Amino acid sequence: MSTAEPAPLTWFKSSYSGNEGGECLEVAVTPGAIHVRDSKAPARAQLTIPAAEWAAFVRFAGAR
Repeated sequence: MSTAEPAPLTWFKSSYSGNEGGECLEVAVTPGAIHVRDSKAPARAQLTIPAAEWAAFVRFAGAR
């Protein structure tokens, strides 16, 4: 069992996000999951979605 700290996530916002202080999400991508958080409250809870489920969501959203 490893006691090493996990590598920090690299967060980014959409290129469509402005700096007006509106509602924004940030995303961090890892090999097995997509992490999503509120850019205005980064210390609060984040949502972690398995990569396969994220891919299914993107396919579904793209079909609409």
